[in-house]
Order: sequence, then C-alpha cells, then structure tokens
Amino acid sequence: QVHPTEHGGGLAQPGGSLTLTCTTEIFARIDDMSWYRRAPGRQRELVARIGKGGETTYADSVKGRFTVSRDNAGNTMWLLMNNLKPDDTAVYYCKAQKPGGVLFWGQGTQVPVSS
Repeated sequence: QVHPTEHGGGLAQPGGSLTLTCTTEIFARIDDMSWYRRAPGRQRELVARIGKGGETTYADSVKGRFTVSRDNAGNTMWLLMNNLKPDDTAVYYCKAQKPGGVLFWGQGTQVPVSS
C-alpha cells in the first residue's frame, strides 16, 4: 500500500507562499507523483507532476510560480507555491503511481488564498 497523505495546507494571502508535502509509505516503490487540485465549481486539474527520474511537468497557470520536487528515496514530494493568487484556491491532492500503473490518491488538503 502507498497511502499518500498531504500536509501543509491552510490560509494564504495573495502574493504569499506555501509549501505542501505528500508522504507515502516508506519502501513503497513509486514511479510518477503528481499534484492535482479542484477549485470550487471546477473540475480537478493537474498542477504539477514529477517522474521517477526527476522530470517535471506544470500546468501553464502555475509555471514560474510553483516548484515540484521529491526526495531521493522517491517517497516524499513537495510543492512550493509562490506568488499565490486567489485563483489558486482549491483542494490540493497528491497522486502516486506504482509500477504497472496502479494509482493512489490522498484525501486532499485545502488551500484558500484570500486577504
């Protein structure tokens, strides 16, 4: 089992920064890890993805502001969010993919961006 768990959500001010953390079971073999978000009234969307080799992909809306990273063991992932905007308000979810394509989702963490 993988059991992704998100940490670090909470109220942020416009222009501020926040770091989200996703942890999975130690020794779990993980390939890709991703951050998704679901804003009120919108569909869930991919925010950032990081592969096992460290390759990254970002949504256009967060490029230059968000940075995704993971530890050498590959079981912990971070999302550094800078210059936050009210449009970044959403529930952020961690997704982990094991070899073979099996997906595991976290429960999500809320990030309201408001002054």
